[in-house]
Amino acid sequence: MDVQVDGKEIAVAAGASYGDAARLAQVQEPLAARQNGEIRELGQPVTDAGQVDILTFADPDGRTVFHHTSTHIMAQAVRRLYPGARLAIGPADPDGFFYDMELPRQLGPEDFAAIEAEMAKIAAADYPVVREVISRQAAIELFSALGETYKLEIIERLPEDAQISIYRQGEFVDLCRGPHLASTGPVKAVKLLSVAGAYWAGDESRPMLQRLYGTSFPSEAGLEAHLRLLEEAKRRDHRRLGRELDLFTFHDVAPGFAFWQPNGTILYHELEQFSREVQQRYGYQEVMTPWIFRPDLWQTSGHWGHYKENMFVVESEDEVVALKPMNCPGHCLMFSESVRSYRDLPIKFAEYGPLSRFERSGTLHGLLRVRGFHQDDAHIFLREDQIGAGIAEVLEIISVIYGAFGLQYRVELSTRPEEFLGEIELWNRAEGELAAALDRAGLTYRVNEGDGAFYGPKIDVHVIDALGRNWQCATVQLDFQFPLRFELEYRDQDGKAKRPVMVHRAIFGSIERFLGILVEHFAGAFPTWLSPQQARVLPVSDRHAAYAQEVEAVLRARGIRAGSDLRDEKLGYKIRAAQTDKVPYLLVVGDREAADGTVSVRARGEQASRTLPQAAFGQALEQEVRTRALRLGAHLLEA
Repeated sequence: MDVQVDGKEIAVAAGASYGDAARLAQVQEPLAARQNGEIRELGQPVTDAGQVDILTFADPDGRTVFHHTSTHIMAQAVRRLYPGARLAIGPADPDGFFYDMELPRQLGPEDFAAIEAEMAKIAAADYPVVREVISRQAAIELFSALGETYKLEIIERLPEDAQISIYRQGEFVDLCRGPHLASTGPVKAVKLLSVAGAYWAGDESRPMLQRLYGTSFPSEAGLEAHLRLLEEAKRRDHRRLGRELDLFTFHDVAPGFAFWQPNGTILYHELEQFSREVQQRYGYQEVMTPWIFRPDLWQTSGHWGHYKENMFVVESEDEVVALKPMNCPGHCLMFSESVRSYRDLPIKFAEYGPLSRFERSGTLHGLLRVRGFHQDDAHIFLREDQIGAGIAEVLEIISVIYGAFGLQYRVELSTRPEEFLGEIELWNRAEGELAAALDRAGLTYRVNEGDGAFYGPKIDVHVIDALGRNWQCATVQLDFQFPLRFELEYRDQDGKAKRPVMVHRAIFGSIERFLGILVEHFAGAFPTWLSPQQARVLPVSDRHAAYAQEVEAVLRARGIRAGSDLRDEKLGYKIRAAQTDKVPYLLVVGDREAADGTVSVRARGEQASRTLPQAAFGQALEQEVRTRALRLGAHLLEA
């Protein structure tokens, strides 16, 4: 059988494994494989011809497999050190892992070194990680003997005829779907990061477990670099910077909803205005729809049956209503209100109104996971022959908007989930259209099997921040289902009624989440056009206050967000305060500047200053803001 590995054509014998294919392709330090969108263990036999991706630690899927095995190593170490420990669930992702456990005593950071040492012993033993498939009854007997009550609860929810996979390493056995590494040996460096409480199954009426977080690497050097990254991430934490820069706050009276301070409101509106300007260039029409609807609408859209648990449902005057979690059903109603011609399409409705989704309190995380938010949301209604151009245009807008922030990004194509609306043929067609659009745009992408919306496949875009972290932001969803469910029509050239196709898209994702990402990406030091205060005038002494206010007024007349620090403090104190506030430009004015009509300009992050005529500086700064320049001082050299 022939397979392609890293562009090499490899002939593998019948019964050969993915590990054999990796060796033939001379892939260094393979961890797992990916074929047809499915992650395979190296020991599994190759059953299909075609493209095979051999996963290393550099690949997010490879890191997830690595961390998954590390989760089992941690659980094995805890079992050794704390007899009677009961295991619940232990998921992993590209950044690390955790395991929820019931333990005989409360763990603290002082216990981490002993667990890490035991994990190192297990890794050094290089135990083979062996998968077995057993019956449901055999699994019940096995985990009953081990006293693993949480595992038993999981097993008992499975069908009677279920075939269940378990994994063994040394004396340790766990219930698990996999996939895993071939052995424990590749895990050379581990670090436990924290321990927290977590309700079993996320249910506050169930037992409180201990959630032990950790990460692992193939080398100590990799771990040390990651720990430095974590320290930098703490410094950039948007929740801390949000308070320090007076951008936003959160209060218990409104969990999951942000209170936007004046500085943060400026940021918010700048993002929204930027989005509006771009969308206007591409022919979007802005609309506003209600934020509360009766269930009829959600039943038509399918949200009542597929998404109700994520919605805020309210009963008032003996009537049930729901707050909208997205705008698409309302936009469908608006489309249906008029007779549409093929000449009218595409129609592009954009909306920035409030949305709300019920997120469990334990998952809320600053601006990154909220209950109340706004999207740069839009829905495009188009003819089938316009699909390719429509998707291409959205991809172009993504490039324009992310480029303004200097953000790189990666792309995923998310396909049909287990629970979906409509016919499989339409889904296959929609998935094919999205894949073709990505290919025409020359974008490299990975297939994320089963992660589409219940009504259609989607393109998910993950931005990469200054620390190399990935954040899912933009989404582009191609939908044949909503036009059917809402009976949307347009009149074609032949006078017959045709169904439009619908594209759901948001570029920022939610404005709240995108702002949280930007705060951490820029560490609060925003480009000038975004900064709440763009210039601060610092008089050397009280007698220069009048000139400082004059400079401020001239800049404000140009549309610059300028301010003056007229406090009775020394100049050095004022400079340090402006630096803490991350103001892009400090303008020091004293006797010479007042006499000459100039300002002494110091750009953020620089020690040197230069003296410029007041008008020249204002003109350069206005140009920097107008062009949304990413780099400070981009136009000062021309002044």
